[in-house]
Amino acid sequence: MNGISYKNPEFFYLLLLLLPIIAWYIWQQKKLGASLQFSSNMGFARIPKNWKYYFRHSVFVLQMLSLSILIVALARPQSSNSWSNVTTKGIDIVIALDISGSMMAMDFSPNRIEAAKDVAIQFISGRPNDRIGLVIFSGESFTQCPLTTDHATVINLFKGVESGMIEDGTAIGNGLATAVSRLKDSDAISKVVILLTDGENNRGEIAPVTAGELAKTFGIRVYTIGIGTMGMAPFPVQTPFGVQVRDVEVKIDEVLLQKIASTTGGKYFRATNNNKLAEIYQEIDKLEKSKIDVKEYSKKEEEYLKYASAGTLLLLLGMFLKTTIFRNIP
Repeated sequence: MNGISYKNPEFFYLLLLLLPIIAWYIWQQKKLGASLQFSSNMGFARIPKNWKYYFRHSVFVLQMLSLSILIVALARPQSSNSWSNVTTKGIDIVIALDISGSMMAMDFSPNRIEAAKDVAIQFISGRPNDRIGLVIFSGESFTQCPLTTDHATVINLFKGVESGMIEDGTAIGNGLATAVSRLKDSDAISKVVILLTDGENNRGEIAPVTAGELAKTFGIRVYTIGIGTMGMAPFPVQTPFGVQVRDVEVKIDEVLLQKIASTTGGKYFRATNNNKLAEIYQEIDKLEKSKIDVKEYSKKEEEYLKYASAGTLLLLLGMFLKTTIFRNIP
């Protein structure tokens, strides 16, 4: 149910000022009696009273009503929905995305990192009941977005991810460890990390196998995705003559990624093109679901504008009637 609350209720004290105005108006009406007195009013008794007589106070009523509504507008009425706890089905998922320089390879359209972002965004949009977070890594790692059900925020942060945001390299262990730290305190029955990389571990303080064991300890399944074609892949290279596309060898430590996945009860996938990557996410989408609690808070919307508009219209109507139909002629 929608309710009305007021941001500045102290303005309601202004309604007390209307009382002396009303008293003054009544006193003024009593003073407006005729200055000529007759011994009898029988001669006027049969004169019919037209509608103006009965509505002669309507201008004043409109003025008081408009002032009252404008005072309500000053109090800033706000509509709100009461919050409630809702239990819904879902799982907690952290996507750990490799953003190293090699993700600019063009064996995917338009390149690996953009393809990974597009498919991940589609995946997020298709799981409205899940809490999802984002970790990015290359030579180091950090949390781009903690676990949340606000998928619009996750998607916006995903869109802003670019290669080169952090020091280059491939620290798979650090990326996985950061994702695990975001999930270890989760109460969800199903906790999942989707780790996507296109290279071999060559940086970081935490060994990938150690991070995999850590994930297993906290009951976190890791689904690893190796992204890249088999053999060679076109890659943009900066040369003295500008950017040129050259073929470079694709090196993915599949043995390592398979070990991490098997250790945690997950699965390893190899994505060689955009369609295959989409199919992998569709398979992960079939994971079992667990129950999580989502707290929905009330949302307030300003309602003062409709009151201000109504009060202004009534005030203008009163002024119009006073200068036209109910105009006083000296």
